[in-house]
Amino acid sequence: MGAGVQVPVRRGLPRVQGGEPWPPVETIELPEGTLDVSMAPAEAAPQSELVEVAVRRGLPRVPGGEPWPPVTSVMIEGIQPEPESEPAPEAAAAGKAAAGSTRITASPEHPQPDTASQTPAVEQPAAAAQPAKRPATKPAEAATGKGARTWVWPMVAAAVLLLIGVLASRWFINSATGADFIARYDGTQPLPESAPVGLPAWLGWAHFFNMFLMALIVKTGWSVRTETKPPAYWAPKNNPKAKISLTLWMHLVLDVAWIALGALFYILLFTTGQWMRIVPTSWEVIPNAVSAGIQYLSLEWPTEDPWVHYNALQELMYFAVVFLAAPLAIISGLRMSPWWPKKQKWFPMSAARAIHFPVMVFFIVFTIIHVALVALTGLRLNLNAMFASSNDASSWTGVLVFLGALAAIAAAWFAAKPVLVAPVAGKFGSVSQR
Repeated sequence: MGAGVQVPVRRGLPRVQGGEPWPPVETIELPEGTLDVSMAPAEAAPQSELVEVAVRRGLPRVPGGEPWPPVTSVMIEGIQPEPESEPAPEAAAAGKAAAGSTRITASPEHPQPDTASQTPAVEQPAAAAQPAKRPATKPAEAATGKGARTWVWPMVAAAVLLLIGVLASRWFINSATGADFIARYDGTQPLPESAPVGLPAWLGWAHFFNMFLMALIVKTGWSVRTETKPPAYWAPKNNPKAKISLTLWMHLVLDVAWIALGALFYILLFTTGQWMRIVPTSWEVIPNAVSAGIQYLSLEWPTEDPWVHYNALQELMYFAVVFLAAPLAIISGLRMSPWWPKKQKWFPMSAARAIHFPVMVFFIVFTIIHVALVALTGLRLNLNAMFASSNDASSWTGVLVFLGALAAIAAAWFAAKPVLVAPVAGKFGSVSQR
């Protein structure tokens, strides 16, 4: 039998850590005549020139180790362009795939795991890269215009409806039917004989703290709803894994303060008899509330004396705020908070979200209308009654206290930033960036 043919073997990664490339031989001998033309020895084929290519290095595989892989460049077989003509797009794509699958012939100095997922990515020659097409983007002006139109049309529709309501209500109260209705139900709130007269000082302070907390609750609640990446995270010291965003922590702290204020308000409301001013005690409150609403809409304000009583529509609205909207905001917010027991599933999270956001919108709309009517129906008298516990329409005390309250709310609004909130939150838990 004649001498065999020496055939080179392509060697790969080691099988064990610290071992030599596998297989441990560089050539094998095959009997002569067992190879056809397509399996000719590598020496018979022209050798391609090896090209040094930089290796993209990533994170280390072990803590404290060097970037992986431990080599900065490798030698690969060069890509031989075809001299005849420029390749077609299909051929170029196939060439890119072949270049991407080129095996690394140089073995690194340090051992590598034998897994395909950890094969280092090799930067291909610039000629093989094709510029990616960027998706067409709409001009910023067009996007801005579309956003503006989204708000303009609802505002125009609301203004048109308001104008129609004003004209219709003025026509109604000037008609015989409307005049009789207003004469019978003038909008006055029916009050028990034992109802207190005047507004106590604690009611003014409760009004201020309610404004203060509600403004910050709305701000932080909206931030929780819209922020994509929290500025920081907070976790209790006894449970570091129970992390929440710093914004949510501040929102929950404000909620707790607001609930405590509400509990104190309920106690004082019922112990002083002030509840009779905002809790309906007669069914006549309904037609009187309708009458007051028509008079407001016609821009002919109903007769009222806030020091003695509210009108019927005010009574119903204050009742809705104190005894309906506030409890709904508390129970839905509690369901959405991390304090809700996970085993209690009788109140779905979807239902809580469907309640909580509309309640916030209700509070905002109520505040806008409330402030507008306070300003239009006698600013100084109303502010003196609300903030100075006074029935003097000529005094400026209530106005000055109200302006001071607005300044305090504005200062707290701008101070509610992570750089100032984080040190406070850190005293009750741990604050981290992730």
